[in-house]
Amino acid sequence: MTKAHSPTAGIGPVVSSAHLAAGAMPALSEIEFAVTMMVNAYHRWMVRAMTAAGEPGMAPLDVMVLHSVNHRGRPKTLADICLVLNIEDTHTVTYSLRKLEKSGLVKTGKRGKEKTAEITAKGEEACLEYRRIREALLVGPVKTLGLDEAELSRLAAVMRSVSGHYDQAARSAAAM
Repeated sequence: MTKAHSPTAGIGPVVSSAHLAAGAMPALSEIEFAVTMMVNAYHRWMVRAMTAAGEPGMAPLDVMVLHSVNHRGRPKTLADICLVLNIEDTHTVTYSLRKLEKSGLVKTGKRGKEKTAEITAKGEEACLEYRRIREALLVGPVKTLGLDEAELSRLAAVMRSVSGHYDQAARSAAAM
């Protein structure tokens, strides 16, 4: 079926805000809508997967912070976690670390004046169980789509690059 004869012909790009897509770059509105859908689905996934891994009651940020602390098995500073996750409000990560520590998943400390966090054995077990569930419930089905992993990596790089433009635009908007 040609595009002109498809059921969606003439409808326009798939976006949540047609008034924004009517500007000079409609494809960016498509990306924004796709990112919104992806972020919400990803947040739902993380919470439910961590619950299935035996750690209920975690917020999406808690799951991201836990995996970030577990990354490469070495202690992280609060500043490093915030930088890697592109989080401006350090108090949200501090609160998350406090919750994770209370649950026995991480332990916090100090390196000079900097707050640090490192994974505990319980935290590492939770991350490994999350990975096992992820492989079975998410990775397996996504692999059946036959997506080119090199293309997915390229797409991820483009998204990271575009995120820098959003950061710069946010700084400019804050200075207005």
